[in-house]
Amino acid sequence: MPHTQDYALLRDIDSPEDLRRLSPDQLALLADDVRRYLVRSVARTGGHLAAGLGTVELTIALHYVFDTPEDRLVWDVGHQCYPHKILTGRRDQLPTIRRRGGLSGFLRTDESPYDTFGAGHSSTSISAALGMAVAARRQGSGRKTVAIIGDGGLTAGMAYEALNHGGSLDVDLLVILNDNNMSISPNVGALSNYLTRLLSGRLVTSAREGGKKVLKHFPPMWEWARRTEKHVKGMMIPGTLFEELGFEYFGPIDGHDIPTLVRVLRNLRAMKGPRFLHVVTQKGKGYAPAETDPVTWHGVGPFDPELGLTTASGGTPTYTEVFGQWLCDMAERDERLVGITPAMREGSGLVEFSERFPERYFDVGIAEQHAVTFAAGLAREGLRPVVAIYSTFMQRAYDQVIHDVVLQKLPVLFAVDRAGVVGPDGATHAGSFDFSFLRCLPGTVVMAPADEDECRQMLYTGFLLDGPAVVRYPRGRGPGVRPRATMTALPVGEAEVRRRGREVALLVFGAPLAAALEAAEALDATVVNMRFVKPLDVDVIRTLAGSHRLLVTVEDNVVAGGAGSGVAEVLAAEGLETPLLHLGLPDRFQEQGTREELLAEAGLDAPGILRAVRTRLDTLAGARHTGRHAAV
Repeated sequence: MPHTQDYALLRDIDSPEDLRRLSPDQLALLADDVRRYLVRSVARTGGHLAAGLGTVELTIALHYVFDTPEDRLVWDVGHQCYPHKILTGRRDQLPTIRRRGGLSGFLRTDESPYDTFGAGHSSTSISAALGMAVAARRQGSGRKTVAIIGDGGLTAGMAYEALNHGGSLDVDLLVILNDNNMSISPNVGALSNYLTRLLSGRLVTSAREGGKKVLKHFPPMWEWARRTEKHVKGMMIPGTLFEELGFEYFGPIDGHDIPTLVRVLRNLRAMKGPRFLHVVTQKGKGYAPAETDPVTWHGVGPFDPELGLTTASGGTPTYTEVFGQWLCDMAERDERLVGITPAMREGSGLVEFSERFPERYFDVGIAEQHAVTFAAGLAREGLRPVVAIYSTFMQRAYDQVIHDVVLQKLPVLFAVDRAGVVGPDGATHAGSFDFSFLRCLPGTVVMAPADEDECRQMLYTGFLLDGPAVVRYPRGRGPGVRPRATMTALPVGEAEVRRRGREVALLVFGAPLAAALEAAEALDATVVNMRFVKPLDVDVIRTLAGSHRLLVTVEDNVVAGGAGSGVAEVLAAEGLETPLLHLGLPDRFQEQGTREELLAEAGLDAPGILRAVRTRLDTLAGARHTGRHAAV
């Protein structure tokens, strides 16, 4: 791990109080220390890198100017929070980030009082900060509230909903846009910095407030002055949108210029009302490979800081790669196919598709709700949209899935990645609930592949259906079944018996099949690859219930309301009383760890399945023995 003695200033910073003891001239040197420490730490552990490199100076300036944690800093997503963790007493723990028992890769209120709001999904910061600012006003507190949004977070509708509401309230709220793609304006430099310092300074602010008090007694003059100020500022700076939403706009300024950041933040801290500061940063700043390719360096595994990333080769493809290849193959066959992603091109395997079929590829930004309804509109006009989306992000568009797709019986295919246990990203990104919230939707076909080839065939099956369909698959690699080039539609709702045994039948949904087959050897159990969560294969359930002593459902979804619950409903409807054991994810949020660690913790590895089944068989045997003695 990095040694703190290698960092002249950082080694003595155990809290923002220590940071605030530094002279302004020392802050740039501290930024160098933080950046080097961040690169060396993430090189050992993996994690989110490029966004944090871009926020080093901004993070230092915020903790230098604001009285944290009394003043609230509300970070968006968490990709940009690693420097914040380093400066708030967690420096020496950074090498444990995203590991079991270590620091979270995102913001957690139970990890530090400086993490004022939990965040793993994008675009929540302004809403949360607005609530905190209103609470501070009601409580008569003088504390300040700052929301820092960036890394694409301002593409989400929720952010604009919060801005629209916040601009109408008389609250002490500062919103900082960390614009690391220069997506709003490249107008950064000495003149822009000077104008922002001027516009946020006491002289201009006092004159503006004094003018308001005088001119409000003369409504026509007040309205003319208000409009004139807005239009003059609109010619100099690109803040008209935020001004119209009710925020006083400042910027853009260079987010790596610490003296300017400190002066502007001090000015803005002294002001009241909704304020918006536009800060432009460079994602990956200070580490040449990340500056050159910030997308690739957004989230990385362990690497050599001198050599950069190395590309692994060989082996079977990941589920994500299987999807990406299928999408390209299917697009060649059917011109109706269009691919949609909510800002997850790389993560969802759409890079090749976007390059080969650019006119049929749509990245809608961090806007899951829009992605789903946009797909519905395309389907309504005869196209065949495929929405590539993570399970955890699909939760954000649940109403649109129901109201805009399912209710209208539209042929939209959802390729749901990162289903089940996801590993180091922890509870915020776990795909633990999709069986539960999807299987209740009328007319929706829900499939769970047990291997890579089955994933390809299910995607093809879902694409051919005339209604909504879902194929959900886990992160990473499967058991190693190389996908066939051919595509064959599966019979909808038909399960597949993989092993025939006695007494116990394991009904497996998706990824846990390999572990179930291993456990079945020791149990001499029947194993069924259920394949379809909806519709269920009622015939096979009925047959197994009549010929086995115990039915066991196995799924990488929470037990509550999951696929196993569907099997229980079938047994109840059929009047069958065969004992049933549900194995799945626990009724709590699992902490971070490797995928293997979390599956073992949930009892979904082969030893866990074997142990649970034997325990239940012993219980059944004891119950029968007790019953016999009672009868005597």
